Amino acid sequence: MVRVLAYCINAQEGLEFTKGLSAVDEPDIWARSLDDQLLLWIDVGEPSVERVKKASRIARQVKVYCFNRKSKPWWDAGRAKFTQMNASYYQFEWQSIQALASLHQRTMQISVTITGNSAYIATELGECEVAWVRLT
Repeated sequence: MVRVLAYCINAQEGLEFTKGLSAVDEPDIWARSLDDQLLLWIDVGEPSVERVKKASRIARQVKVYCFNRKSKPWWDAGRAKFTQMNASYYQFEWQSIQALASLHQRTMQISVTITGNSAYIATELGECEVAWVRLT
């Protein structure tokens, strides 16, 4: 569900989900130009410093969305190195992500409205709001 939310936040022409966990050399989401240049690399979770460094070398823009209980220790440990790279980092509130996950169904229709740094999500099971903060 966090991948879907990151996709919605960054909606643009050419944006695609990748193969995910089965392709370790690819981001969760990317956007490529018509001549196959990597325009946007989006990772969801807490990637390593080396992974972000690699992404920033091959993509014009890199975004990382972290969201779980490990986010604060991950950010605190890598902050000095992460801020030296050409990447943007965002954090979702863990309780909001849990509320979003509770709306998941095998087949579902979802409505997402984005205003500022908040997304309002509605499904057949209910609604929730997920806000994010930019870490850098």
